[in-house]
Amino acid sequence: MRTPTNLYLFSLAISDLLVLLFGMPLEIYDLWQNYPFPFGDSICCFKVFLFETVCFASVLNVMVLSIERYVAVVHPLKTRYAITNKHAQRVIGGVWAVSLVCAIPNTSLHGLHYYYLPEKVLESATCNLLKPQWIYNLVIQVTTILFYFVPMTVISVLYLVIGIRLGREQRQKGRKLGKNCSADTNWKIQVESGRRRQITKMLAVVVLAFAICWAPFHIDRLLWSFITNWTDHLHNIFEYVHILSGVLFYLSSAINPIIYNLLSSRFRERFFELMCRHPVVNTSRSSSPPYSKRISFLKSHEALRTNSQGRSNSSKRPQPSVILGTGWEQELDTSFM
Repeated sequence: MRTPTNLYLFSLAISDLLVLLFGMPLEIYDLWQNYPFPFGDSICCFKVFLFETVCFASVLNVMVLSIERYVAVVHPLKTRYAITNKHAQRVIGGVWAVSLVCAIPNTSLHGLHYYYLPEKVLESATCNLLKPQWIYNLVIQVTTILFYFVPMTVISVLYLVIGIRLGREQRQKGRKLGKNCSADTNWKIQVESGRRRQITKMLAVVVLAFAICWAPFHIDRLLWSFITNWTDHLHNIFEYVHILSGVLFYLSSAINPIIYNLLSSRFRERFFELMCRHPVVNTSRSSSPPYSKRISFLKSHEALRTNSQGRSNSSKRPQPSVILGTGWEQELDTSFM
Protein backbone atom coordinates (compact mmCIF):
# COMPACT_ATOMS: atom_id res chain seq x y z
CA MET A 1 0.00 0.00 0.00
CA ARG A 2 2.95 2.37 0.53
CA THR A 3 3.45 3.50 -3.05
CA PRO A 4 4.08 7.06 -4.30
CA THR A 5 0.55 7.34 -5.66
CA ASN A 6 -0.97 6.26 -2.36
CA LEU A 7 1.28 8.64 -0.43
CA TYR A 8 -0.02 11.58 -2.45
CA LEU A 9 -3.60 10.40 -1.92
CA PHE A 10 -2.88 10.00 1.80
CA SER A 11 -1.62 13.59 1.95
CA LEU A 12 -4.78 14.73 0.18
CA ALA A 13 -6.82 12.76 2.71
CA ILE A 14 -5.06 14.54 5.58
CA SER A 15 -6.10 17.94 4.25
CA ASP A 16 -9.67 16.68 3.83
CA LEU A 17 -9.69 15.31 7.37
CA LEU A 18 -8.43 18.60 8.81
CA VAL A 19 -11.34 20.41 7.17
CA LEU A 20 -13.90 17.95 8.50
CA LEU A 21 -12.49 17.73 12.04
CA PHE A 22 -11.58 21.36 12.70
CA GLY A 23 -13.02 23.57 9.97
CA MET A 24 -16.58 22.26 9.81
CA PRO A 25 -17.36 22.55 13.58
CA LEU A 26 -16.24 26.19 13.61
CA GLU A 27 -18.24 26.89 10.45
CA ILE A 28 -21.37 25.25 11.86
CA TYR A 29 -21.06 27.24 15.06
CA ASP A 30 -20.64 30.45 13.08
CA LEU A 31 -23.83 29.67 11.14
CA TRP A 32 -25.69 28.85 14.33
CA GLN A 33 -24.53 31.93 16.25
CA ASN A 34 -22.93 34.72 14.23
CA TYR A 35 -21.80 36.74 17.22
CA PRO A 36 -20.21 37.03 19.60
CA PHE A 37 -17.28 34.87 18.53
CA PRO A 38 -16.36 33.28 21.88
CA PHE A 39 -13.08 31.53 21.08
CA GLY A 40 -10.75 34.50 21.05
CA ASP A 41 -8.43 36.04 18.50
CA SER A 42 -6.10 33.02 18.27
CA ILE A 43 -8.88 30.63 17.23
CA CYS A 44 -10.13 33.20 14.73
CA CYS A 45 -6.70 33.33 13.09
CA PHE A 46 -6.41 29.54 13.28
CA LYS A 47 -9.69 29.17 11.40
CA VAL A 48 -8.52 31.39 8.55
CA PHE A 49 -5.07 29.79 8.56
CA LEU A 50 -6.56 26.29 8.40
CA PHE A 51 -8.82 27.03 5.45
CA GLU A 52 -6.03 28.73 3.52
CA THR A 53 -3.56 25.93 4.22
CA VAL A 54 -5.87 23.09 3.16
CA CYS A 55 -6.94 25.09 0.11
CA PHE A 56 -3.36 25.36 -1.09
CA ALA A 57 -2.31 21.87 0.04
CA SER A 58 -5.23 20.19 -1.71
CA VAL A 59 -4.60 21.73 -5.11
CA LEU A 60 -0.84 21.17 -4.85
CA ASN A 61 -1.36 17.53 -3.88
CA VAL A 62 -3.63 17.01 -6.87
CA MET A 63 -1.10 18.71 -9.14
CA VAL A 64 1.91 16.66 -7.99
CA LEU A 65 -0.21 13.50 -8.25
CA SER A 66 -1.02 14.42 -11.85
CA ILE A 67 2.65 15.07 -12.58
CA GLU A 68 3.53 11.68 -11.11
CA ARG A 69 0.95 9.99 -13.34
CA TYR A 70 2.30 11.87 -16.36
CA VAL A 71 5.84 10.66 -15.70
CA ALA A 72 4.63 7.09 -15.15
CA VAL A 73 2.69 6.99 -18.43
CA VAL A 74 4.74 9.13 -20.79
CA HIS A 75 8.20 8.30 -19.36
CA PRO A 76 7.74 4.82 -17.83
CA LEU A 77 11.48 4.07 -17.72
CA LYS A 78 11.97 6.91 -15.23
CA THR A 79 9.37 5.51 -12.87
CA ARG A 80 11.70 3.18 -10.98
CA TYR A 81 14.35 5.74 -10.05
CA ALA A 82 12.47 9.07 -10.31
CA ILE A 83 9.20 8.16 -8.60
CA THR A 84 10.05 6.56 -5.27
CA ASN A 85 8.55 6.69 -1.81
CA LYS A 86 11.36 8.89 -0.49
CA HIS A 87 10.92 11.29 -3.39
CA ALA A 88 7.16 11.39 -2.78
CA GLN A 89 7.70 12.08 0.93
CA ARG A 90 10.04 14.99 0.13
CA VAL A 91 7.55 16.41 -2.37
CA ILE A 92 4.68 16.11 0.12
CA GLY A 93 6.78 17.85 2.77
CA GLY A 94 7.47 20.66 0.32
CA VAL A 95 3.78 20.91 -0.57
CA TRP A 96 2.76 21.38 3.05
CA ALA A 97 5.63 23.80 3.74
CA VAL A 98 4.60 25.99 0.79
CA SER A 99 0.96 25.82 1.85
CA LEU A 100 1.74 26.88 5.42
CA VAL A 101 3.88 29.81 4.30
CA CYS A 102 1.42 31.02 1.67
CA ALA A 103 -1.44 30.91 4.18
CA ILE A 104 0.21 33.54 6.38
CA PRO A 105 -0.64 36.69 4.31
CA ASN A 106 -4.41 36.23 4.37
CA THR A 107 -4.36 35.06 8.00
CA SER A 108 -2.56 38.23 9.05
CA LEU A 109 -5.41 40.32 7.65
CA HIS A 110 -8.05 38.80 9.94
CA GLY A 111 -8.89 38.94 13.60
CA LEU A 112 -11.65 39.79 16.06
CA HIS A 113 -13.74 42.77 14.99
CA TYR A 114 -15.84 44.76 17.49
CA TYR A 115 -18.57 47.29 16.92
CA TYR A 116 -18.11 50.61 18.72
CA LEU A 117 -21.12 52.51 19.94
CA PRO A 118 -19.28 54.85 21.89
CA GLU A 119 -17.07 52.09 23.25
CA LYS A 120 -16.16 48.55 22.32
CA VAL A 121 -19.06 46.12 22.68
CA LEU A 122 -17.74 42.70 23.67
CA GLU A 123 -20.96 40.97 22.66
CA SER A 124 -20.45 42.12 19.05
CA ALA A 125 -17.14 40.29 18.46
CA THR A 126 -16.88 38.65 15.05
CA CYS A 127 -14.04 36.92 13.23
CA ASN A 128 -13.60 39.27 10.32
CA LEU A 129 -11.29 41.27 8.08
CA LEU A 130 -9.33 43.97 9.95
CA LYS A 131 -6.92 45.33 7.35
CA PRO A 132 -7.85 47.54 4.37
CA GLN A 133 -10.04 45.88 1.75
CA TRP A 134 -7.64 46.49 -1.14
CA ILE A 135 -4.92 44.39 0.52
CA TYR A 136 -7.34 41.51 0.94
CA ASN A 137 -8.49 41.86 -2.67
CA LEU A 138 -4.91 41.70 -3.92
CA VAL A 139 -4.08 38.63 -1.82
CA ILE A 140 -7.21 36.80 -2.96
CA GLN A 141 -6.66 37.54 -6.63
CA VAL A 142 -3.00 36.49 -6.57
CA THR A 143 -3.63 33.27 -4.62
CA THR A 144 -6.59 32.31 -6.81
CA ILE A 145 -4.47 32.61 -9.94
CA LEU A 146 -1.46 30.80 -8.45
CA PHE A 147 -3.34 28.09 -6.58
CA TYR A 148 -6.31 27.35 -8.83
CA PHE A 149 -6.17 28.58 -12.41
CA VAL A 150 -2.49 27.79 -13.01
CA PRO A 151 -2.61 24.30 -11.41
CA MET A 152 -5.87 23.42 -13.15
CA THR A 153 -4.39 24.45 -16.50
CA VAL A 154 -1.28 22.34 -15.88
CA ILE A 155 -3.37 19.37 -14.75
CA SER A 156 -5.67 19.61 -17.77
CA VAL A 157 -2.73 19.61 -20.18
CA LEU A 158 -1.09 16.66 -18.38
CA TYR A 159 -4.21 14.51 -18.50
CA LEU A 160 -4.75 15.41 -22.14
CA VAL A 161 -1.26 14.12 -22.93
CA ILE A 162 -1.86 11.02 -20.77
CA GLY A 163 -5.09 10.24 -22.61
CA ILE A 164 -3.44 10.64 -26.02
CA ARG A 165 -0.52 8.42 -24.99
CA LEU A 166 -2.72 5.64 -23.61
CA GLY A 167 -4.95 5.70 -26.68
CA ARG A 168 -1.93 5.49 -28.97
CA GLU A 169 -0.43 2.58 -27.00
CA GLN A 170 -3.72 0.71 -27.07
CA ARG A 171 -3.99 1.05 -30.86
CA GLN A 172 -0.37 -0.04 -31.35
CA LYS A 173 -0.80 -3.12 -29.18
CA GLY A 174 -3.98 -4.02 -31.02
CA ARG A 175 -2.23 -3.87 -34.39
CA LYS A 176 0.90 -5.75 -33.31
CA LEU A 177 -0.59 -8.44 -31.11
CA GLY A 178 -4.12 -8.85 -32.34
CA LYS A 179 -3.25 -11.35 -35.10
CA ASN A 180 0.00 -12.89 -33.91
CA CYS A 181 -0.83 -13.79 -30.30
CA SER A 182 -2.87 -16.58 -28.79
CA ALA A 183 -6.17 -16.08 -27.03
CA ASP A 184 -4.48 -16.39 -23.63
CA THR A 185 -1.94 -13.67 -24.41
CA ASN A 186 -4.63 -11.38 -25.75
CA TRP A 187 -6.61 -11.94 -22.55
CA LYS A 188 -3.61 -10.93 -20.43
CA ILE A 189 -3.06 -7.82 -22.51
CA GLN A 190 -6.71 -6.90 -22.11
CA VAL A 191 -6.33 -7.25 -18.32
CA GLU A 192 -3.30 -4.92 -18.37
CA SER A 193 -5.07 -2.36 -20.54
CA GLY A 194 -8.20 -2.55 -18.42
CA ARG A 195 -6.22 -1.93 -15.22
CA ARG A 196 -4.43 1.06 -16.72
CA ARG A 197 -7.65 2.53 -18.05
CA GLN A 198 -9.31 2.03 -14.66
CA ILE A 199 -6.55 3.86 -12.80
CA THR A 200 -6.40 6.71 -15.30
CA LYS A 201 -10.17 7.05 -15.25
CA MET A 202 -10.29 7.12 -11.44
CA LEU A 203 -7.59 9.78 -11.09
CA ALA A 204 -9.17 11.86 -13.86
CA VAL A 205 -12.51 11.74 -12.03
CA VAL A 206 -10.78 12.79 -8.80
CA VAL A 207 -9.27 15.80 -10.57
CA LEU A 208 -12.57 16.68 -12.25
CA ALA A 209 -14.45 16.47 -8.94
CA PHE A 210 -11.81 18.64 -7.32
CA ALA A 211 -12.08 21.29 -10.05
CA ILE A 212 -15.88 21.37 -9.83
CA CYS A 213 -16.03 21.47 -6.03
CA TRP A 214 -13.44 24.22 -5.65
CA ALA A 215 -14.57 26.46 -8.52
CA PRO A 216 -17.47 28.11 -6.59
CA PHE A 217 -15.14 28.70 -3.62
CA HIS A 218 -12.75 30.74 -5.73
CA ILE A 219 -15.58 32.45 -7.64
CA ASP A 220 -17.04 33.49 -4.30
CA ARG A 221 -13.75 35.06 -3.22
CA LEU A 222 -13.23 36.77 -6.56
CA LEU A 223 -16.74 38.27 -6.49
CA TRP A 224 -16.09 39.65 -3.03
CA SER A 225 -12.76 41.10 -4.08
CA PHE A 226 -13.74 42.58 -7.46
CA ILE A 227 -17.22 44.02 -6.84
CA THR A 228 -17.13 47.49 -5.33
CA ASN A 229 -20.64 48.78 -6.05
CA TRP A 230 -23.09 46.25 -4.70
CA THR A 231 -26.64 46.14 -6.00
CA ASP A 232 -29.52 43.96 -4.88
CA HIS A 233 -29.08 41.73 -7.93
CA LEU A 234 -25.36 41.26 -7.34
CA HIS A 235 -25.97 40.63 -3.67
CA ASN A 236 -28.49 37.89 -4.47
CA ILE A 237 -26.07 36.27 -6.90
CA PHE A 238 -23.32 36.40 -4.31
CA GLU A 239 -25.53 34.77 -1.69
CA TYR A 240 -26.33 31.83 -3.98
CA VAL A 241 -22.67 31.42 -4.93
CA HIS A 242 -21.66 31.64 -1.27
CA ILE A 243 -24.06 28.87 -0.26
CA LEU A 244 -23.03 26.67 -3.19
CA SER A 245 -19.34 27.22 -2.46
CA GLY A 246 -19.81 26.17 1.17
CA VAL A 247 -21.67 22.98 0.24
CA LEU A 248 -19.17 21.92 -2.44
CA PHE A 249 -16.20 22.93 -0.27
CA TYR A 250 -17.14 20.35 2.36
CA LEU A 251 -18.32 17.85 -0.23
CA SER A 252 -14.85 17.90 -1.76
CA SER A 253 -13.49 16.75 1.62
CA ALA A 254 -15.73 13.67 1.65
CA ILE A 255 -16.17 12.64 -1.98
CA ASN A 256 -12.77 11.07 -2.73
CA PRO A 257 -13.33 7.79 -0.82
CA ILE A 258 -16.64 7.42 -2.66
CA ILE A 259 -14.86 7.85 -6.00
CA TYR A 260 -12.19 5.31 -5.02
CA ASN A 261 -14.86 2.79 -4.01
CA LEU A 262 -16.86 3.22 -7.22
CA LEU A 263 -13.96 3.17 -9.67
CA SER A 264 -11.21 1.13 -8.02
CA SER A 265 -11.61 -2.62 -7.51
CA ARG A 266 -8.33 -2.73 -5.56
CA PHE A 267 -9.58 -0.10 -3.13
CA ARG A 268 -12.77 -2.09 -2.54
CA GLU A 269 -10.74 -5.24 -1.90
CA ARG A 270 -8.39 -3.53 0.54
CA PHE A 271 -11.21 -1.77 2.34
CA PHE A 272 -13.10 -5.06 2.70
CA GLU A 273 -9.97 -6.72 4.07
CA LEU A 274 -9.54 -3.91 6.58
CA MET A 275 -13.16 -3.98 7.80
CA CYS A 276 -13.60 -7.78 7.70
CA ARG A 277 -10.14 -8.86 8.77
CA HIS A 278 -9.33 -12.56 9.20
CA PRO A 279 -5.94 -12.88 10.96
CA VAL A 280 -4.73 -16.08 9.25
CA VAL A 281 -5.84 -15.12 5.75
CA ASN A 282 -4.64 -11.54 6.11
CA THR A 283 -1.15 -12.60 7.27
CA SER A 284 -0.62 -14.94 4.34
CA ARG A 285 -1.96 -12.47 1.82
CA SER A 286 0.08 -9.54 3.06
CA SER A 287 3.33 -11.54 2.99
CA SER A 288 3.55 -11.43 -0.81
CA PRO A 289 3.52 -8.40 -3.09
CA PRO A 290 0.38 -7.67 -5.12
CA TYR A 291 1.88 -8.53 -8.48
CA SER A 292 3.09 -11.90 -7.14
CA LYS A 293 -0.48 -12.75 -6.26
CA ARG A 294 -1.42 -11.66 -9.73
CA ILE A 295 1.13 -14.02 -11.29
CA SER A 296 -0.30 -16.89 -9.25
CA PHE A 297 -3.77 -15.98 -10.43
CA LEU A 298 -2.66 -15.92 -14.05
CA LYS A 299 -0.87 -19.25 -13.70
CA SER A 300 -3.96 -20.82 -12.14
CA HIS A 301 -6.07 -19.41 -14.93
CA GLU A 302 -3.59 -20.79 -17.48
CA ALA A 303 -3.62 -24.23 -15.89
CA LEU A 304 -7.39 -24.38 -15.96
CA ARG A 305 -7.50 -23.34 -19.60
CA THR A 306 -4.82 -25.81 -20.74
CA ASN A 307 -6.28 -28.72 -18.76
CA SER A 308 -9.70 -28.11 -20.21
CA GLN A 309 -8.26 -28.07 -23.71
CA GLY A 310 -6.08 -31.17 -23.18
CA ARG A 311 -2.76 -29.35 -23.48
CA SER A 312 0.30 -29.55 -21.26
CA ASN A 313 1.06 -26.72 -18.87
CA SER A 314 4.65 -26.43 -20.06
CA SER A 315 3.69 -25.62 -23.64
CA LYS A 316 1.60 -22.60 -22.70
CA ARG A 317 3.50 -21.10 -19.77
CA PRO A 318 2.76 -17.36 -19.31
CA GLN A 319 5.60 -15.11 -20.43
CA PRO A 320 7.00 -12.84 -17.67
CA SER A 321 7.21 -9.88 -20.03
CA VAL A 322 3.50 -10.11 -20.71
CA ILE A 323 2.47 -10.66 -17.09
CA LEU A 324 4.61 -8.01 -15.46
CA GLY A 325 4.71 -5.55 -18.32
CA THR A 326 6.73 -2.35 -18.14
CA GLY A 327 7.86 -0.51 -15.03
CA TRP A 328 4.71 1.62 -15.31
CA GLU A 329 2.49 -1.45 -15.10
CA GLN A 330 4.43 -2.91 -12.17
CA GLU A 331 4.16 0.33 -10.26
CA LEU A 332 0.42 0.42 -10.82
CA ASP A 333 -0.05 -3.14 -9.64
CA THR A 334 1.64 -2.36 -6.29
CA SER A 335 -0.79 0.45 -5.54
CA PHE A 336 -4.22 -0.05 -4.01
CA MET A 337 -5.94 0.85 -7.28
